Amino acid sequence: MNGNEYIAEILKQEGVDLMTCFPNNPLIETAARQGIRPVAFRHERGAIMAADGISRTSDRKKIGVAAIQSQAGAENAVGGIAQAFADSIPILVLPGGLMLNQLAVKPNFSAVRNYQGIVKQIEAIYQPEDIGNAMRRAFHALRNGPGGPVVVELTADVCAKEIPEQALNYQPPPQAQSQPSEADISDALRALRAAKNPLLWAGQGVLMAGATDDLKELAELTGIPVFCTMPGKSAMDERHPLCLGAGSGLTTMAAGKWLSECDLILALGSSLTRTFYGQPIRSNNKVLIQNTDDISAISREENVDIGLLGDTKLTIRALVEAIKAETDGVGFGDVEGISKQIAKIKSEWLSQWQPLLTSTEEPLNTYRVIHEIDKNLDRENSIVTHDAGAPRDSFVPFYTATSPHSYVGWGKTTHLGFGIPLMIGAKMANPEKFCLNLMGDAAFGMSGTDLETASRSGFAITTVLLNNGNMATYPRGFPHASKYGVGEMQGDYAKIAEGMGAVGLTVTKASAMGEALQQARALNQSGETVLIDVHSNMEAKKSQY
Repeated sequence: MNGNEYIAEILKQEGVDLMTCFPNNPLIETAARQGIRPVAFRHERGAIMAADGISRTSDRKKIGVAAIQSQAGAENAVGGIAQAFADSIPILVLPGGLMLNQLAVKPNFSAVRNYQGIVKQIEAIYQPEDIGNAMRRAFHALRNGPGGPVVVELTADVCAKEIPEQALNYQPPPQAQSQPSEADISDALRALRAAKNPLLWAGQGVLMAGATDDLKELAELTGIPVFCTMPGKSAMDERHPLCLGAGSGLTTMAAGKWLSECDLILALGSSLTRTFYGQPIRSNNKVLIQNTDDISAISREENVDIGLLGDTKLTIRALVEAIKAETDGVGFGDVEGISKQIAKIKSEWLSQWQPLLTSTEEPLNTYRVIHEIDKNLDRENSIVTHDAGAPRDSFVPFYTATSPHSYVGWGKTTHLGFGIPLMIGAKMANPEKFCLNLMGDAAFGMSGTDLETASRSGFAITTVLLNNGNMATYPRGFPHASKYGVGEMQGDYAKIAEGMGAVGLTVTKASAMGEALQQARALNQSGETVLIDVHSNMEAKKSQY
C-alpha cells in the first residue's frame, strides 16, 4: 500500500464518503477506489468552499475534505481557505505537493510555507512512515478545540512510496470536551440574576455544539431574550417569542433595542470578534460573560468580566442545572412580559417595512424577493444563504430562520460568489434538503460556472440572482469611474444557466416570484439545478437600528 492509498483508507475509516476536488491529485483516484465519491468543481476555490459547506452544516459530524493539485492549484485555493479560517470552520485540505528535492527551490509553491496565516494547523509528509501520525494529528485538530482549516501537504514522491507494515497504525482520535469550573458557572449565574435587562448572545458555537435546544431551555428558564449573530442565526427559532432576530452589520428593531439597552450580555459560542459584518458591543458599561472553546478569544477585543471556557452545550447545561437547583426547577424572569415587549416591537418594525416587503414595483424590489423566499419555502426542510454585499444586508434581518442550519451565515471575510459552492456543499451533506442561495450579478461572476458542477453532479441547488446591472452595495456608485463602465455589468443569466445544464427561469413581475420558487423546488426534487434571474432594483433602504 502506498501513501496515497493509505490516506484514502484513513479517510474511509473516518467516515468520509464525499470529497470535493479539482484535478489533478493522485488521491482523487485512490479515494474513488475506496468508494469515496469525488466531486470535481470548476475552480479550486469552489472545491474548498463546498467542503466548507459540508462542515458548516454538519456540526463536526461530517468533515468537508478537499483534494487539489500542487502549485497553481494550491495557490488558487487560498481564498476559500481564508474564508474557512475567518469563520473557524473545520475542513481538511489535501493539496498535492512538490517532489522532496524541489521543496527549497524558488519559485516553487509550498503550502506549508505560504498557508501559515490562514490555517489552524498545517504540515507536510516527508516520510511514508509519517502518514498515519500526520493524519491522526489532522483529525484531532478537526475534532477538537476551535475550528479552522487543517492542511496536510502530500509530498509527491513520498506519498507514492510503499508504507512499512509497522506504520499502518492509524486509529481515529477521540473528541475531548471541557466545561467551565463550578466557580465560574456560579459567578455567571450570580451576575445573570443581578442584571436588570440581560441579553443572550448566540454565536456559531451554539450550532456547532448541537446546543440549540439547550439555548431555548435557558432562555425560557430565565426570560432572557436571544440575539443571534450572523453565523449563529438559526441557533434559535426566530418565531420563538423570546427571539429578537439576528444581525450582520444590520439587524432588527428589537435586537437593536436590546443591544443598546441591556446591562449584561451572556455570549455563548462566540469569539466576540469585532467586524464590519456583525453587531458591536455597543458600550463598555455592560457586564460581559463570554463562552467559547477558544482560550485566545476570551478578552481578545472586549473587556470580559467572566470567562466560561469550554464546549457551549456543556456550558449551557451547567447553567441550566444550576438555575434549576437554585429555583426548584422553575427558573426566574418575566417570560410573559418580555415576550409581549418583543412582539410589540416586532409588529411595529414589520409594519414599517411592509410596503417594501409587499411591493409590486418593477423591476422587483429586493425586499419583495426576500419576502417571497420566506413565504414559499418549507423552511424546516430548506437550507438558505445569501452572498456578500447587498444580498446579505437585506436578507439577514428579514428571512425567518427556524431549525438549525435552515439558514447558513458567514462572513468575517466576505468572498463574493461563496453562495453557490457553499450550497452545493450543504446539499452534499444534506441531500434531502432544498438548498438555495441569493446572490447579486457581481457575485455570479466569481462562481457562476459551478452551476454546471451542481448540474453534472446531481447535487441540485437553486440560485436566485438579483439582476440589477450594477453593484447595489455601493449605491452612490462611481461618479468618475462609471464613464469607463466601472460598477456596471450585464447578462442574460437564465440563458447562461441553460448553457451549463441548469434550468434558467426569468422573473420580471413580483406576482411571478412565488411561482418561480415553487417551480424551482419541484425541479430540484427531480435533480435539476435552477437559476432564477430576477430583474430587480437597487433598493437602498437598510434595517439599521
